[in-house]
Amino acid sequence: RLEAGAYQTAGAIEPKVAATEQAFALFCPGGDRVVTWGKPDSGGDSSEVQDQLKGVQQVQATSGAFAAILADGSVVTWGNPDYGGDSSTVQDQLRN
Repeated sequence: RLEAGAYQTAGAIEPKVAATEQAFALFCPGGDRVVTWGKPDSGGDSSEVQDQLKGVQQVQATSGAFAAILADGSVVTWGNPDYGGDSSTVQDQLRN
């Protein structure tokens, strides 16, 4: 029960959207899923990395790829390798 003059605030998390030129990524900060759609080779297909997308804090986009920053400081990328979608050669450097 709230007393007179007291108030309660909701703690809803706002979904966020990032976009390449031909794909979108929808996520909630702190969530364990990123929903993608659009041209698959421009980041519209995240199925190969979906199991790694746990604790997503932020998603950034280039014109053809996405990078997700996770709660543990790691980075997961997908999309066109020519636009940053493959970070395997620098993965050990992508840590907080």
